[in-house]
Amino acid sequence: MRGRGLEGSVRMRSSWIAAAVAALFATQVQAAEVEPAVVYDLGGKFDKSFNEAAYNGAERYKADTGTDYRDFEIQSDSQREQALRNFARRGFDPVIGIGFSQAQAIEKVADEYPDTHFVIVDAVVDKPNVRSVLFKEEQGSYLVGMLAAMASETGKIGFIGGMDIPLMRKFACGYVEGAQAVNPDIEIYENMVGTTGSAWNDPVRGGELAKSQFDQGADVVYHAAGGSGVGVLQAAADAGKLGIGVDSNQNMTHPGSVLTSMVKRVDNAVYDAIDDLAKDQWSAGVENFGLSDDGVAWALDENNRDLISNEMETRVGEAREKIIAGEIEVHDYMSDNSCPAKS
Repeated sequence: MRGRGLEGSVRMRSSWIAAAVAALFATQVQAAEVEPAVVYDLGGKFDKSFNEAAYNGAERYKADTGTDYRDFEIQSDSQREQALRNFARRGFDPVIGIGFSQAQAIEKVADEYPDTHFVIVDAVVDKPNVRSVLFKEEQGSYLVGMLAAMASETGKIGFIGGMDIPLMRKFACGYVEGAQAVNPDIEIYENMVGTTGSAWNDPVRGGELAKSQFDQGADVVYHAAGGSGVGVLQAAADAGKLGIGVDSNQNMTHPGSVLTSMVKRVDNAVYDAIDDLAKDQWSAGVENFGLSDDGVAWALDENNRDLISNEMETRVGEAREKIIAGEIEVHDYMSDNSCPAKS
């Protein structure tokens, strides 16, 4: 009896070991099949904003799973299609395009490589092998608009967008709505850095626009300008005013001078896309993330804690819950290219 028990125990232990080895092997095979590639938008992966959020997502997935990835920083619009096609041709999967400007190129390349999974952030490409990731930027912008109005001592605040496109107007409209919810008489200046892709990577121009708004009396300026926003935040620090960051948490760039950041979880979108494919849970179609699923948020940490009073935190927290519950409806500029709030 004792011998048979020992023999059974050995057989059971061997089965466990075999199962564990099989599971490990399956995981390794699965990981080997996932070879992600990321194509950044103009401005580069270290723009401390939109592109860098995507980079952080890929880096976090690599740290968590050991799955490496390749990436490419385009220098001109003409390189988008070339980079996407090159990655797909070489077998990378998924291939992730960062930014609305990748839409036309992904639409074309996705047809050429129907077995490759593509992701685009900030635009919709209706293809069976494309996941389109959108965000409710207006909701996060509403909250930082409230904070800007509460922090302002002059009753004048500003907004600086990157490329003059509807998406930037979406940020601006939510910001104005939030600010006016606090102070209906607040004065808000709006500028765009430019009308071409270079508007995302012109910190000098961003700084000049911010300085102009400060000279007109603004004491808080929110940017949604990618790499150009680096100049906005620097100008705020130089002038002893407050800036508001975007996409990534930029509070630490100038501690005590950045009121908050409207965080857009592009990092999670990249991470989840790779992870879903690795786990055979991939889905195409449109995903839209907002406050309810922490797709957008405002950043509070040790770098801006002293700038945010308890009253400010409470009021914004209440507004967040009301937006999630549908009690406050923040207008989406993309729905009809209009903004009920006036700056």
